[in-house]
Order: sequence, then structure tokens, then C-alpha cells
Amino acid sequence: MSENEKAMEPEDLTRLFVERANAGDAAGLAALYEEDAVMAYPPGSTTVGREAIRHLWEKVLADAPHFEPENPLPTLVRGDIALTATPPKDGSGARAQVVRRQADGSWLRLIDQPEFRPPTG
Repeated sequence: MSENEKAMEPEDLTRLFVERANAGDAAGLAALYEEDAVMAYPPGSTTVGREAIRHLWEKVLADAPHFEPENPLPTLVRGDIALTATPPKDGSGARAQVVRRQADGSWLRLIDQPEFRPPTG
């Protein structure tokens, strides 16, 4: 795993994600996920495992997208599990992650739903 800064609070994961994505650091992004994490991306499919997540981010970051920080919604914590979420700045839906406290006290993403849209109709 990367020697990058660790998320010592669940909310740190969002900040670290934006910093690493904007730096083009796919390995650093993957380090924010547990080894067997699942990510609902690309839309309509899932990516499972840190290595697959790293590979996905390498492809996404090849186009050098720019990510803007988003203000997190209140985090819901129960023991070593937390639910984090942010509303996208464009108001197009939401993002949500289930994160877990690690043995060293840091937090990693276990389940990541990076984008979903409100139901239509």
C-alpha cells in the first residue's frame, strides 16, 4: 500500500481522494480502499478489489480530469463502520461510501457509490 497520508477521520477520505485524483495518483487513490473493496463504477457495473480499482483510476486519470472538493454531509458512525456522503456541486445526485476503521485507527473505503442519480418520473 502507498506511503501516502492516512485518513484518520472518515471525512479525510474525501479530501485525500480529491488531492490524489488531481495529482494523477491512481495508486494513491487505490490506497484509500480496503483490499477487497467494491466500487459501483463505471455506471452500471462494479469494480472489485484494490488492484482493479487502481487500474480503473489509471484509465480515468489518463484524461487528466479535475476534481473539485465537495462539502461532506454529516458522517454516520457506528463503532468501526461509518457512512460518508457528499452532494455533487452540480446537484446531480449524491455520492456515498461505507468506510471501516483499520487496526491502526485509520479509515479506508469498503463500499463506494461515487455517483447515483435521484429516481425520475
